[in-house]
Amino acid sequence: MAESPADLAAPAADRPTQNFAWSNMFVHPDDDPRSDGNHYDERTILVEYLRDQRLTLELKCADLDAEALARRAIPPSKLSLLGLVRHLAEVERGWFRRTMAGQDAPKLYCSEADPDGDFDGAVGDPEVVAEAWRTWRAEVEFAERFVAESDDLGVTGRHGGGEVSLRELLVHMIEEYARHNGHADLLRELIDGRVGQ
Repeated sequence: MAESPADLAAPAADRPTQNFAWSNMFVHPDDDPRSDGNHYDERTILVEYLRDQRLTLELKCADLDAEALARRAIPPSKLSLLGLVRHLAEVERGWFRRTMAGQDAPKLYCSEADPDGDFDGAVGDPEVVAEAWRTWRAEVEFAERFVAESDDLGVTGRHGGGEVSLRELLVHMIEEYARHNGHADLLRELIDGRVGQ
């Protein structure tokens, strides 16, 4: 029997309790691998903010087994941390390989028959998890290399019937990760009560 919204809001023995303390955060501020800002030129600002968002995704998924990574949010949502990793690999690939580099790079998980394949295929299998991280890291590496080798943030790629600049794409990617890292905050809290930072 499905739980009602009132049931989901009520405390339950099998749900984690929220605990806000440094010991329950992902990393102590002194050990945080993300930057603390203080960037002055446009390229560095965009590259470092995107780097920090990517690191945040990794932090939200740290120390979880395959089953926990594949745990879905409240039905009917298909969201899971593993699904987000797969989805963001797909997003990185689409924007940087296809749009900006003009590569023939087929979709990784999604298809016409399964447009939500990135989330549908996010199952609690260690091999699926390992493959998702390998793929995500490969797509991030390609994107970082593409940006580093681009002389100008005004370089454009073809998207739909128009063009998009690398500058605009970097801003979009920061927004994309920030949105999904908000989802990841809630997913992680649902799994073990750890709260975001």
